[in-house]
Amino acid sequence: MAVTIYGIRNCDTMKKARAWLDAHGVVYGFHDYKAEGIDPAHLNAWAGKVGWEVLLNRAGTTFRKLSDAEKADIDRAKAFALMQAQPSLIKRPVLEANGAVLVGFKPEIYEKQFG
Repeated sequence: MAVTIYGIRNCDTMKKARAWLDAHGVVYGFHDYKAEGIDPAHLNAWAGKVGWEVLLNRAGTTFRKLSDAEKADIDRAKAFALMQAQPSLIKRPVLEANGAVLVGFKPEIYEKQFG
């Protein structure tokens, strides 16, 4: 099973997710989308499975730092443009495993996927 985890290296939630995968012997690739960026094809594929609203991290400091104009009237196209310009706006982690896309980290959800 091909497993890839997407996120930012120094994010605490990412560290927890990677520690869980390591502890459970799950072999995975890591894509740091802050360093490497993220292409529209990935955003489209993820949004097709979980919805763009789930991908957009409205709780983080990056979102709070956006101007009022940037925060106003967000639709799919605007959200994608913002997430590509500032990958920190993508919730973390995004995990691709065997056709599934998991957003965020909850041990019980990872257990269902890999248990």
